[in-house]
Formats: sequence, C-alpha cells, structure tokens
Amino acid sequence: MFLSVFDMFKVGVGPSSSHTMGPMVAAGRFLETLRRSPFHPRGLKASLHGSLAFTGVGHATDRATILGLAGFEPASYDAEKAEAALAAIAATHSITPPGLPEMAFDPKKDLSFDFGPALPGHANGMILKATDAEGDVLLEETYYSIGGGFVLTAGELAEAGGAGAKARADVPYPFETAAEMLQMAAASGLSIAQMKLANELKFRTKAEVDRGIARLWEVMNACISRGMAGEGILPGGLKVRRRAKGIHDALIAERGLNLTAPHTINDWMSLYAMAVNEENAAGGQVVTAPTNGAAGVLPAVIRYWLDHVPGANPARLGEFLLTAAAIGGLCKHNASISGAECGCQAEVGSAAAMSAAGLAAVLGGTPMQVENAAEIALEHHLGMTCDPVKGLVQVPCIERNGLGAIKAVSAASLALRGDGVHLVSLDACIETMRQTGHDMHEKYKETSLGGLAVNVPNC
Repeated sequence: MFLSVFDMFKVGVGPSSSHTMGPMVAAGRFLETLRRSPFHPRGLKASLHGSLAFTGVGHATDRATILGLAGFEPASYDAEKAEAALAAIAATHSITPPGLPEMAFDPKKDLSFDFGPALPGHANGMILKATDAEGDVLLEETYYSIGGGFVLTAGELAEAGGAGAKARADVPYPFETAAEMLQMAAASGLSIAQMKLANELKFRTKAEVDRGIARLWEVMNACISRGMAGEGILPGGLKVRRRAKGIHDALIAERGLNLTAPHTINDWMSLYAMAVNEENAAGGQVVTAPTNGAAGVLPAVIRYWLDHVPGANPARLGEFLLTAAAIGGLCKHNASISGAECGCQAEVGSAAAMSAAGLAAVLGGTPMQVENAAEIALEHHLGMTCDPVKGLVQVPCIERNGLGAIKAVSAASLALRGDGVHLVSLDACIETMRQTGHDMHEKYKETSLGGLAVNVPNC
C-alpha cells in the first residue's frame, strides 16, 4: 500500500477537509469532466447528502461547492477573490468557470441540502449535474468526500472496494499493515521514514521530496504564528472568542519570573494546536494532518519538539513527517480518517497516533517503539465522537486538538521508556477503531445531532 506524504498532508483551506476542501475538489473534478465532454451545458445543480447536508452550512460546504464550480482550488485559495466571486454569482445567478461557457446557477435554488438518508457509498456524498437550456440533465456524477480532502466518484469508490487508500504495489516497501511495516523494517534494517522515503522516490526526486516537506512545514508553522497573533470572534454564530493570543502573551510574561509550574509545558502544546485550529475555524490556510479538524495536533507536537526539546534538529523534519505519513496511511487504508465515517477517533485519534510516531522517531525510537507510540496514542482516543456544536469546527474541536497533542507527546514518551514489546498492536487498535466507527450511532458522526451539539446552547 502506498499513500504519498503529499496526499496525507495537503495545503488547503478551513474549516474542514472533508466538508470544505473535498466538495471544492469534487466540483473541480466535475468541471474537468465537463470540459472533456461533448456537451454544451447551460446550467449547474448540486445536492449535498448525509453529513455534508447536516453540518454543511457550519462547515461552509455550500460556499466551497459554489467556489469549486467557479474554478477555485484549495491549494491556491484566495479569500478576497472568493468573496467577490460569491457576490457576483449571487447577483447574476450564473457561473462562468475557466474553459466553460456561462451557466445558470442560483445558489438559493440550484444547491440543495438533502436531510434524508445518506447516499449508499459514504456519509459525505454529493451529486453534481450539468443541464441544458431546458433544464434536462446532460451529465451527472456522484462524489464522496472520504476524509482528509480525498474525493472519489461513486464508480471509483466501488472499484476500490470502499473508502480506504488505493493499494499500489509498485514501491519497494508496500506495507498494508503495521505488522508488515515492522517486518520490512527488520528485514531491511531501515527506519520507517527511510522505507517511506524509498517509496516516495519511485514517483519524485529527493529534491522534490525535500522541497515539498519544507513547504508543508512552512505553511504549518505560519499557521501557528497567525493563530497566536489573531484576535476577535470566530465566524459562525457561536461567538467563540480566539484564545491563543491571550495564552501566548501570558506564557511569555511568565518567563523568568520563577512562577512556571512543570505542567505549563502542556499549555504551550495546547497553545500551538489551538492557534492552528482557530485559524482553521476562521477559514484560513492550513495543512490537512490528516484532516482540517485535526490539523493542529501534528504542528503542535513539531513545535513542542523544536522549541522545547534539547537537541531538536530541524533537519530531521522530513523524518518526522514521513514517519507520521506512514502511520496515517495505515489508519486510512485499514479504517478511516473521516469524522463522518468513524467519529473524532478517526480524526484527532489518527492525528495523535501520527504525531506520537513522528516524535518517537526523531527522539531515536526504533521502529517497534514508533509503532508502540502510535498505538498508545490511538488506543486512548477510541470511541471519541464527532459532535461539533452548530456544525462548526470550533467546539469541542479547537481544545480537542490541544489535548490530542498532549496525548501524542505522552504516548511517545511512554513508548521510548519501553523496548517496543507490548500487548495491543497498532493493527488491532486500528481495526478496533474501524469496528467502533461502524457500530457508532450516526448522530455521533459529524451530523451535530447528538453529544455536545445538542446539549450546549448554540445561539
């Protein structure tokens, strides 16, 4: 199994990888299909289903779909241009995507939310249609946003046998389970990161990998910095106040006053994670890690390592991210990274496992210790529901990333205190996550119909 580090970590836009980035990507794919078709469309229609409908407004799914149909892409998203495009579409009731004719599209009539049962393939489904001048359908496609910004058509999903990562055997180390990963590491004498890099080099040069990894950390770190400087109220109606700047200012003021308790390091980790997720909630630029809703965990652990761990070497960032991507690929391939499919255990739980593995690796852990770190972090997120209040990626998501980072660091530390031998394997933990997600009631899987979402006043 091969899933690139650049598939697992993607530069995009908040607040959600599955509900914002995914629909934007799906709309872009639909435009490409239209450009290759013999049809001459005169109108567009979109319908959102399952979790995309229930929490679509809070996750800006409607906006993302419209912008995707207008030609916007997550990696190059420009907020100012997006607002201008949305205003023009609302005023003219038309969209003119690059390379296609002007087409009728009234956001209030041509984009609908279907609150009935989800589409059969996945909890995050959407249907896009192109029509002729009379409104008859010329082309129709069903897309599923399966988490982390990954999108499959209904046909692709059926061909893949589900929402897991597509297997590719044309790499030197095609491990599909953690057990296979450890066996290959033992046989080759390589670390998990070295095996992952060897797989990456089948498709790009070492220089391209290095540049790509540097770019990922550049965006992650810039997101932390923006979040620690941002002030005000987050959009969406909950009136959640940004807290990262205040926490950062207080921590800086306490330095040198001999007032800092040892546990204050947890505040630094929470600060870094919350800064990212406040930026995400505001619709800013983030990196999926593996999703937007869990985007703060891994950057927070990296910043903790770089800023607070003696001997941390930025030159080993690639080792951290390659190791983390290997673990994230196992979670996605054998279970899910989608909150709408398996709850928040699949998002923050997977992020914590990835982060723990990356940290254990750069702190000198063996492959067995790295696998143990990932297992510990994931095991203690099992059963976690996804219940965003008002469908917004704010409560409990922002603080949850901070606690995910703390768990990740604790998991790495515990694993490094042992020799890598442990009772519960990472494979067993990932399979448990899959089974738990399957058994979890739909109201706890990113529908905002249960949990905190119905027990916290949201207006």
